[in-house]
Amino acid sequence: MTENPEGADSAAQNPPPGGRPEQKAGRRSRPHGKTHRRIAGALAIGLSLVTVGFLYTALAPQPQVAEAQPDAALIAQGEQLYNNTCITCHGANLQGEQDRGPSLIGVGDAAVYFQVSSGRMPMARQEAQAARKHPLPIFDPDTAEGRANLEALGAYIQVNGGGPITPAERGEALRGDDPGRGGTLYRLNCASCHNFTGVGGALSSGKYAPALAPASESQIYTAMQTGPQNMPRFSDQQLTPEEKRDIIAYIKSVNETNDPGGYSLLGLGPTAEGIFVFVFVMSGLVGFAIWLGAKS
Repeated sequence: MTENPEGADSAAQNPPPGGRPEQKAGRRSRPHGKTHRRIAGALAIGLSLVTVGFLYTALAPQPQVAEAQPDAALIAQGEQLYNNTCITCHGANLQGEQDRGPSLIGVGDAAVYFQVSSGRMPMARQEAQAARKHPLPIFDPDTAEGRANLEALGAYIQVNGGGPITPAERGEALRGDDPGRGGTLYRLNCASCHNFTGVGGALSSGKYAPALAPASESQIYTAMQTGPQNMPRFSDQQLTPEEKRDIIAYIKSVNETNDPGGYSLLGLGPTAEGIFVFVFVMSGLVGFAIWLGAKS
């Protein structure tokens, strides 16, 4: 038997009209394979959607309003306090009144605590800025009655207006563990207005940054949450709760530290006494030189 390569090549190039059996089978099986792939893809997508939905339900943080709601009695007490002390300036529906008071929608329980516990609200008169004063006796945070009334008033405004919530911790529990980091954050975010040691300072249009020494830990924290007056609001994305606590630890450490060098000189900073002595001595030397020149 002799080989015929040319014939083989021509047969490969010119297959019979019916085609090869395996080609026919392949063509017949393609629609069946596409159907399988489509069904498998749809099942994969469905399974992925179900998995994502399950993970979101299990891991997504719940909104604050979905957490423990204040009881009806507490809200009713807060409404009565609001009607007695706040409604004239802030309106029956927290919408505010022109030339009297701003809207309370969105300010939250945190703003209520800061403004009322520090005596800034209710205001005695319309001024460029609400000054700190002793709070109303019914809202004094140093008494059990005052704390209960603050909680009730805040709960009423929180339910009807929403906004930031006062942290559950109080006092030294709001002080962080790293006042060194708090000092760095304070100098970056607060010192330009409140000075390096929290003594405050003047701003424009009759406003000012108040001294921080009289403020409690809760008042400092809620001020950072709500941004009263000219102060910016620091969300948890800008300053985390841990960073806020470290700032509070720094402020309290500065205010509670004695002055080992003598006079604090208004708390202008750690080198205030040296600068004062330098300026005083140099001025004396210049004056003495001028006196000698005039005498000669």
